[in-house]
Amino acid sequence: MSDVTRLLDAAAAGDRQAAADLLPLVYDELRRLAAARMADERAGHTLDATALVHEAYLRLVGPEAAARFDGRGHFFAAAAEAMRRILVDHAREKRAAKRGGGNVRSALDPDQLPAPPGTEIDLLAVDEALTRFATVDAKAAELVSLRYFAGLTIPDAAEVLGISRRAADRLWAFAKAWLYRELSGESGG
Repeated sequence: MSDVTRLLDAAAAGDRQAAADLLPLVYDELRRLAAARMADERAGHTLDATALVHEAYLRLVGPEAAARFDGRGHFFAAAAEAMRRILVDHAREKRAAKRGGGNVRSALDPDQLPAPPGTEIDLLAVDEALTRFATVDAKAAELVSLRYFAGLTIPDAAEVLGISRRAADRLWAFAKAWLYRELSGESGG
């Protein structure tokens, strides 16, 4: 059992020292993931990568967290989902009419999520499309989340999902085609 897994189990059991000891082991990787996510956000975003890491970490091992993780991969998948929720919640707050309204748009790496060339994608539209996609193919939607929000490679995401590399490649191809159609407004039958 790795140090990360041992500390995750202890933190989930309520050991505050384990949660404190865990942060230095995972901070650099979480910071890298957060920085990659924040690079996709508009300039002047009120969150920065450090704040995103801290908020995600608190959601994962804070006092209200009751999650138990089946190892390092599961932890980082949960971290990716926590970062997604934080960014989506933040975008919703900014979009709210009392906050000035308007769409918050994010440029996404075309290697990560499919987008029509030269366009920016609204993070809320991505979240809504991913939620719809989960009803079509939950495993493929989870693969997208791991690739985009956790920054995992296809082999790493396949390992977290417990599927073969070939299966992950097929799911990724399907997910990119489905999301491209949804996000470009070409859905229709």
